[in-house]
Amino acid sequence: MIQVWSVENLPVTRWRNGGGETREIIATPGPEGSDFLWRASIATLDKDGPFSHFSGIDRVITLLEGTGVTLTVDGKDIPLALHTPLAFSGDSTCTARITGQSQDFNIMTLRGACNAHVEVVNSAQQSHSGVCLVLSGEWQLNGSELVAGMGAWWHNEHSTIRPVSAGGKLLFCRIEEG
Repeated sequence: MIQVWSVENLPVTRWRNGGGETREIIATPGPEGSDFLWRASIATLDKDGPFSHFSGIDRVITLLEGTGVTLTVDGKDIPLALHTPLAFSGDSTCTARITGQSQDFNIMTLRGACNAHVEVVNSAQQSHSGVCLVLSGEWQLNGSELVAGMGAWWHNEHSTIRPVSAGGKLLFCRIEEG
């Protein structure tokens, strides 16, 4: 199954700590006793605060817009760079320091069941399961046209996404199960 979406149409949920909001893209069902196999979302960060703890989960965060976001992961300060994925364990203690508002893409995977490979690309990509977000340009995914602010997710269906226009950028997340 392939599901096309746009950021503006994703439902918004406020964080429990009031430090931002989340737009969930997909949460695929996981094995019994887990919340999900993999989950993708876009978050808006607007104030300092802790990240939720996710035991047994691996996370990758990619800054989509804004500047001045520094994560402290297990005591180590890590400034986020635009369009540069950062992987860390959901078991880690993580807090964010924010200067201004920012937006980021998050992918979480159930450790031992699957993993995520996230990158910003400008060429054709393919995978059996995954999620993507068009950052710029026009792209085609199995016949669907996508532009900036649009994306798609697919699970257990081989999919290929190709640039239609020159100079496009795509945040592409390949999910590998097993």
